[in-house]
Amino acid sequence: MTEPALLTAEAARPDPPPGLFAMLREDVACIFGRDPAARSTWEVLTTYPGLHALFLHRIAHRLWRAGWRYPARLLAFLARMLTNIDIHPGATIGRRFFIDHGAGVVIGETAEIGDDVTLYHGVTLGGTTWNKGKRHPTLGDGVVVGAGAKILGAIVIGANARIGANSVVVKDVPPGRTAVGIPARLVGERSRAAASGAINLDHHLIPDPVGKAIGCLVERIETLEAEVRRLRGEPPAASHEHCEVCAAGELCCEHAR
Repeated sequence: MTEPALLTAEAARPDPPPGLFAMLREDVACIFGRDPAARSTWEVLTTYPGLHALFLHRIAHRLWRAGWRYPARLLAFLARMLTNIDIHPGATIGRRFFIDHGAGVVIGETAEIGDDVTLYHGVTLGGTTWNKGKRHPTLGDGVVVGAGAKILGAIVIGANARIGANSVVVKDVPPGRTAVGIPARLVGERSRAAASGAINLDHHLIPDPVGKAIGCLVERIETLEAEVRRLRGEPPAASHEHCEVCAAGELCCEHAR
């Protein structure tokens, strides 16, 4: 092989993954960038269950890949007892992964998580079939999943997507989009990256598709009622004239708007 070809092959070869402690340093550093409650490295190392669960998972995952399946499962079980976070040792997790609070998080065996992903408490990355093979979600880089969300099945959540709290996601989510609801639906426009390349954690700034739909229906009803009065030759009705809800002293949809 000629020298230029050797150089090309070297350039194409992927960089080796960092060691456990190098990844631990990255994981600690990313916590300071995403959690304003973090005050010191010692505090993070000793009191953050998400960090403990992740470090133990990285060890268990290496045991799993080396064929030491029972020790890997035993270590994952002990990590769950310690942290209340259940991560199967077969799950693949990228760098700078952050689980905020951590309580109740479940990550299945064939789940794949990219770099710079953030999960809040109560998140489930679960399966929908008893068949072996790929049955858990794949999360792209920079994904943010709100508290209590359930992402089920071998679906793909695109890079920088956001999942609203308590949503149930059973279909793919394109990159940069926000999904909310049960079942989750895409809302709003493509999300923009936060300033200076930071991860956009504003997963609470999401539209209300149900409220918007109700508002559109109310507006349509008002238009139809006005057209009926016009055809009958009746004068326009005063605001809330025939509204029993408003007559009882409560807010109807129109008044609430």
